[in-house]
Amino acid sequence: MRDGLSPNGTTGTGSGSTGTALSTLFHPRQLSDSWQGSQLSKLIETQLEKERDQLPLWVPVALGCGIASWFNLANPAWWLAFISLCAAIALFAIVAGRDTRAGKALFWFALLAAIGCALIWHRSWSVAAPVLERPLVTIFNAEIERVEPVLARDMVRLTLNTGDNPQLPPRVRVNVPLDRASPGLQDGALIQLRARLMPPAMPALPGAYDFSERAWFQGLGATGQALGEVRILRPADPLFALSRYRQQLSAHVQSRMDGPAGAIGATLATGDRGAIDEADAEAMRRSGLAHLLSISGLHVTAVVGAIYLLLLKFLALFPPLALRFRLPVVAAAYAALAAVAYTLMTGAQVPTIRACVAALLVLVALMMGRSAITLRMVAAGALFVLIFWPESLVGPSFQLSFAAVTAIIALHEHPRIKILFALREEPLLRRIGRFIFSLFLTGLVVEIALMPIALYHFHKAGLYGALANIVAIPLTTFVIMPLEALALVLDSVGLGAPVWWLCEQALASLIALAHFVSSRPGAVTMLPSIPILAFGLVILAGLWICLWRERWRYLGLIPAIVGTVLIITNRAPDIYITGDGRHVGIRNDQGELAMLRTSGGDFIRDMIRENAGVEGESQALEDWPNADCNSDACLVTLEKKGRLWVLLATRSSHYISALALSAACRRADIVVSDRWLPSSCQPRWIKADRNLLSRVGGMTIDLEQQKISTALAWTGRHEWTRYRSGEADARTGGARKVDARKATVKKTDQ
Repeated sequence: MRDGLSPNGTTGTGSGSTGTALSTLFHPRQLSDSWQGSQLSKLIETQLEKERDQLPLWVPVALGCGIASWFNLANPAWWLAFISLCAAIALFAIVAGRDTRAGKALFWFALLAAIGCALIWHRSWSVAAPVLERPLVTIFNAEIERVEPVLARDMVRLTLNTGDNPQLPPRVRVNVPLDRASPGLQDGALIQLRARLMPPAMPALPGAYDFSERAWFQGLGATGQALGEVRILRPADPLFALSRYRQQLSAHVQSRMDGPAGAIGATLATGDRGAIDEADAEAMRRSGLAHLLSISGLHVTAVVGAIYLLLLKFLALFPPLALRFRLPVVAAAYAALAAVAYTLMTGAQVPTIRACVAALLVLVALMMGRSAITLRMVAAGALFVLIFWPESLVGPSFQLSFAAVTAIIALHEHPRIKILFALREEPLLRRIGRFIFSLFLTGLVVEIALMPIALYHFHKAGLYGALANIVAIPLTTFVIMPLEALALVLDSVGLGAPVWWLCEQALASLIALAHFVSSRPGAVTMLPSIPILAFGLVILAGLWICLWRERWRYLGLIPAIVGTVLIITNRAPDIYITGDGRHVGIRNDQGELAMLRTSGGDFIRDMIRENAGVEGESQALEDWPNADCNSDACLVTLEKKGRLWVLLATRSSHYISALALSAACRRADIVVSDRWLPSSCQPRWIKADRNLLSRVGGMTIDLEQQKISTALAWTGRHEWTRYRSGEADARTGGARKVDARKATVKKTDQ
């Protein structure tokens, strides 16, 4: 034959000799065949077959991975690359493992991750609103959208709709001093005011709280302070001013109970936290009881459970009703109405809405006769929130609440724990002891689950929270909230005073417990900003352990240990510089912190202390060893690994001659200033003046490793960031030139 192939499959040669068939020389072998034939693939397939009922729990996890990737990549080109990568993985899963459970799981995980990235991308685009470019003092008219009393700071916070005002963003937030806030400031009222407005604040340091991100998704284009009186041009419609009823209820509760008890009682009833004193709020945070002040799952569950049980028992007293109607369905319906009403009364914040949705899912399950408290219910609630508010994934509220609920349910679904805490016939003391041990173990597991999240967002976590919650949760759920509800009902007939007194004593006990626990030695662990890699490893490890049931769940201990080691061994930077260049903090190896300016306010000092992982108070830089300060500047010498580093920081607006400044810069390794320094100022390593800080934001410097981390490198160039682009950014079309989390600057010896 002309093609050299004989009919019997052998190859022909010019001389008529025959060879071996190509099919016997080369065996076509697909990657999927080799993979499916391996022992590892069989093991994974067997495990996934055993865990088939748990696979739906990973749907919100996959969606969350896509959302988290969008926040961390911070570049449209990278977002498209991520979605394309997910699509490629999904196609590979279809081709290579379409008939296997592992292939189907990989396909859906990749597809959902891509959907998550596209979802948050669309959400960010859909909420986009103009943002104020620079500070502005102006007089304008606006309609009040939301009123939040902050009595502890003597002010009322207003969210305003500015309408078609071309000078202002369509939505702003303004703080009004309490002495200028009239009762007419209600939702829907039209007002006129003079205010100083500023763009939403960006993070002052790498890893610090980013209000600009939150403001972007809330549609806030500016925040500010009211100046002078606020005129009411049109009063609010009393039928729809829900905030008025909320304020009236809050004021009523505070009038019935004095001091801190009244403030926390108002929080439990209306979600109004503005009256809580900062000392009490800090004690609640340090003792691990701060979750009691945020209206979420615990409070909604208490309200729904109380309404359901009381109504069910009451209706059961009437045999005709019990014989003709399904009382659990009726009780669940009224409990659902109570959940919605309580959510609206407490301000309908995202955490409360999330808890309300979860409660409604539980009630629907009760109506259907299904098991209510399961991980599938948690997954459904998380999926609901991520679809409508995907940006909440990166917030501490979402992470803390779902981590706590997931850990609790996973613990109590474990077969051994079920047997240990199952009800049985036993003496009363043993039953009480078993109940107390159940509370302690649950609190301990919750503390372990929440600690990495608290350390990542707040740089501190309580150690005695498990013990404190053994008392605090039953006290709040079974004593304080029922007493408060009963007192409000009895007030309608003027008989609530004795119940209010009991409620006040119970709340005083809760506050005393918080102060006692928070004042114990070692009550709080503080760590500097932890790496995103370590945090991600710990979170994924926790999900792996909680969402699987078979023994391979314990493989999650490996990334958990690795992440924990990274967190513990993470070294705090030596120098902290805020984005405006005005505040500089220096931390030594003993955990002490010195500040360039001590008059910057508690907020700045606390923010730097938290990011540095320092619990004690900071001191003035002029009192620091090897520091030479005057009214204009400070010169500090630091020793790290046998090398002396010289830091020069300006701290006044007084004129400094260019000649003297240039000479001082040449003697320094690092120069920090809130001014625009001249080009003649050339330090040996880095010049962090207003020019550089306006491009990269605040920064931290690790002298030992000679690394610099910037706020820009931490957040990336998202739409809400307002860092000034330099010449390099202009050449690259705005692309980032820094690593996703850390910018490294090489030292040059001169």
